[in-house]
Amino acid sequence: MSTIIKQKEVKIITKNKPFHSNEVMLDLKNLKKVYPTPKGDYVVLEDLNLQIKKEEFVTIIGHSGCGKTTMLSMIAGLNPISAGNISVLGKHIRGPGPDRGVIFQSPSLMPWMTSLQNVLLGVNKVFPDGTKAQRNDIAKYYLQKVGLEDSFHKKASDLSQGMQQRVGIARAFAIKPKVLLLDEPFGMLDSLTRGELQDILIEIWNKEKITAVMITHDVDEAIFLADRVVMMTSGPKAKIGDILDINFERPRTRKSVLEHEDYYTYRKHLIDFLEH
Repeated sequence: MSTIIKQKEVKIITKNKPFHSNEVMLDLKNLKKVYPTPKGDYVVLEDLNLQIKKEEFVTIIGHSGCGKTTMLSMIAGLNPISAGNISVLGKHIRGPGPDRGVIFQSPSLMPWMTSLQNVLLGVNKVFPDGTKAQRNDIAKYYLQKVGLEDSFHKKASDLSQGMQQRVGIARAFAIKPKVLLLDEPFGMLDSLTRGELQDILIEIWNKEKITAVMITHDVDEAIFLADRVVMMTSGPKAKIGDILDINFERPRTRKSVLEHEDYYTYRKHLIDFLEH
């Protein structure tokens, strides 16, 4: 029995092999992040290399403090790069840009603004040449997609945490980014709301086919959403430790994933990595 499991694990593990340049949406090369401290430099990330393909959904897991959020904020252009480079479609990033949308754990909405106004903040900046009606249509379309068609004119401060995160998801998709970055977007939600928003996220992503990179602590969430799960080593000097291909067909249902013969093999591999 153990021999069969070992053979299966070898089959499903994929190395960080290079892709053809025309396949790559996001390319992290020799990435390094250093924070100076009174006791000397603290190296969070070092020699981190990762390529993510167009229309791919990648989840990233690792222990707290391994630099996952640091890496994501560097991709977003919100955190300076100490060494190496990050490129989107071959162009090095120089800071934040509309080609990268971000969904944070806390949606950080303007509490005095309505759902519609919050989504329009980004839409108005990214589509300044559109008419007011066109920009409103874009914002309303994505709010409807996340189930908020009855809450266009409700203030963010009057929405539940789960509804606020729905606005955050709508806002990120509405600017039509090339890359969607998600930093544990469901981490503060109850399990029922979390499941609902996972389904909404993957439904919109299936339609939009945007390259997505998501940090999560939840192994089951990582498997359910991803084409590949990237495992990071513990810090300091964290890098990519392993990559796992998730060979489930899309579109997926939670039931089909849980009943798939490879599901527990994938799960065991990820947990074993995290426990070492």
